[in-house]
Amino acid sequence: MNNHDPVNLNHSNEHCEPLTSERKSHHSDKTKQNLVSRLNRIEGQIRGIKGLIEKDTYCDDVITQISATQAALNSVAKVLLEGHMKSCVVERIQDGDHEVLDELLITIQRLIKK
Repeated sequence: MNNHDPVNLNHSNEHCEPLTSERKSHHSDKTKQNLVSRLNRIEGQIRGIKGLIEKDTYCDDVITQISATQAALNSVAKVLLEGHMKSCVVERIQDGDHEVLDELLITIQRLIKK
């Protein structure tokens, strides 16, 4: 599986627990591993950027690496947002909790503001 492709998050065992003091997502082991792998690569990219700066690498090259890292983080956010919408949001709407739409809009605004 290509780790840059979205993961199918529409699993019946994945859902969010709303209206509790501590809300949680429940992702499949496969989805969780995919996200952790992506974040591990991003962590490596960040360390690489730090190394480039320490070695006085040409600014444009560093900026290119920063851009790639931001794209990788955006990819993680898209996977999480897709799963959130397909499970958590749908479940809460089905339960009559339409406030989740305001929460979702705020989340999307935060993502596109970047």
